[in-house]
Amino acid sequence: MKVTGIKNNIQGIIFDMDGLLVDSEKLYWQANIQAAHEFGLDIPDDSYLKLIGASNKQMQQFYQRYFPSDKVRDEFIKRTDDLVWQWADEGKVKLRPGVQKALNVFDKQHLKMAIASSNYQAVVDKFVWLTGIRQYFKFRLSYKDVVENKLKPKPAPDIYLMAQTKLNIPKENLLIFEDSSTGVAAAKNAGINCVMIPDLKTPTQTDKDYALIYDNFDNFLSQVK
Repeated sequence: MKVTGIKNNIQGIIFDMDGLLVDSEKLYWQANIQAAHEFGLDIPDDSYLKLIGASNKQMQQFYQRYFPSDKVRDEFIKRTDDLVWQWADEGKVKLRPGVQKALNVFDKQHLKMAIASSNYQAVVDKFVWLTGIRQYFKFRLSYKDVVENKLKPKPAPDIYLMAQTKLNIPKENLLIFEDSSTGVAAAKNAGINCVMIPDLKTPTQTDKDYALIYDNFDNFLSQVK
């Protein structure tokens, strides 16, 4: 596959999942707000948005500021996850615009495709099952692989390098799709071409300097030759 703005022929694609393939980031944000209200926590409603792409140190500072104990923090996280799981069962997890069309185009061009997500394996499996896209991917990497293989999380390149090895395709013939600045940084650190389709946050100048940026998959497909 040839793409305007990318020199080499693309033979494989690695996707992030949340906020890119599926419109789940908004659900996690809503779940955070609901869980905070249920637990009586004085957490600003825009906290989830601000914490997208936060470092481990920043996350720890957030927990220390707003949670009276580790137990409350863990219960809050579980409640958030449970809410999103429930809403997924209710059909609220949808594909983002143009995703189905793009997957069909890539499949017809015989591109090898994989997912490299920071979410739990059970959630990744559930979301691709519910949205009917599981058959497109040769494999799906998740937080489980990060832990088991002692990988560093994004923006480190580890999970993308692992996906590249499993696909057995040279870096110059791969394309990563991401929706966040953290993911774009991971792609850059891996030395792999990146397309950014932003979700909750607008691209930074750093994103623009490295990634090709499109509003949605339909706009990207207009650049496929």
